[in-house]
This record gives sequence, C-alpha cells and structure tokens, in this order.
Amino acid sequence: MLKILRSSIFAGICIGTAGFGFLASGLQSEAYGPLVGSVTFCLGLLAVVGYKLKLYTGTAGFINKNEIGQLFLILFGNIIGCFCLGLMARISPMDIQGAAQKILELRLRTGAIRCGLLGIPCGFLMTTAVTFARKENFIPLLLAVPLFIVCGFTHCVADAFYYLCVPVAFVKANILSILGVYAMIVLGNLIGCNLYRIVLAKDQY
Repeated sequence: MLKILRSSIFAGICIGTAGFGFLASGLQSEAYGPLVGSVTFCLGLLAVVGYKLKLYTGTAGFINKNEIGQLFLILFGNIIGCFCLGLMARISPMDIQGAAQKILELRLRTGAIRCGLLGIPCGFLMTTAVTFARKENFIPLLLAVPLFIVCGFTHCVADAFYYLCVPVAFVKANILSILGVYAMIVLGNLIGCNLYRIVLAKDQY
C-alpha cells in the first residue's frame, strides 16, 4: 500500500505540474495560452506513463472489481500530489489562484450532473491513450489530452489541482457544492475509463 501511495502521490505531482503550466499559459496569452497549455499538459501524462506511476484515470480502466479499494487509495495519493503543487500556486507571482477559481466557478455553474457526464468521455480518452502508450504508441496520448481540455471534459485529478489552488475563503463558502461536483466527476471518469468494457463483449477485451 505504501508503494502504491508513493507512486500515486508522484503521479499527482506530475498532473499538478501540467495543470500549473496550463493555467500559467492562459495568463500569458488569452488568445493562444489555453491552446498551448492543452498541448504542454501532455507532458504530465507522458511522465505518468514513462515512470509507470499510479494515476486514477490511468488505472481505472484496467482493474477488476476486487481492486476498487486500491483505486481510491490511488485517487487519495493523486490528490496529495496535487496539493503539493497547489501550495506552489499560492507562492507564485502569477495569478494562478484567480485562473483556477474561474475554472471552479465554471464547474459550479455547470452543475454536478453535467460535470459527471462530461467526465465520461474524458475517462474514455484516458484509457484509450494509456492502452496505446503501453504498446509504445504515444500518438493517441498526444491527441487525447488536448482533446479533452479543448472539449471541456472533466478530469478528476486535474480538477483536484485546480480546486486546491483556489483561495480558501471561496472553497469554504461553496464546500458542499464543490464536493458534489467533484464526486460526480470521479464517478464519470470511472464509467468512461471502463466504457470499452461496458460496451464490448468480454471476449473482445
């Protein structure tokens, strides 16, 4: 369990770093920043795959029902890793906190159900990307990450980083709504990661 936790914390650091870059890119240029950030975000998942780390959305599509407890240990570790980068955001001279709050405000306006539904295609893309990356074909990964960001699909680990950057006062004032939205994103990602298992017959996967 400690080995899994260490690996998942490092995975959270990788995704948090990618998320930091995404927010910073948007602050540098409103026109091209988000596009540049969505491409550079790929490095986070490339690091996870290259180091063979435990990421919630990179693991959920490959475990059996007896390993669900392990999966949520991985998510817990991912959140700790994101927290470390969230602390970095608080000391940055750039307005990372303000950029993150805009994302959280959008999530709250969208609502828990819709955020959960938007998490399904994100989970599908992540499982697809990791499946090909394990076969040393990284092109789907390089396409899947920008695609889920451009489409506004929700990713529970990336969102964990964004939420942990937001000023504490805003989080306290909206904590129940935030938890509801986040829980639905986690569930949506879980469904999406296993979409190929749900749709295809067992003898096909």
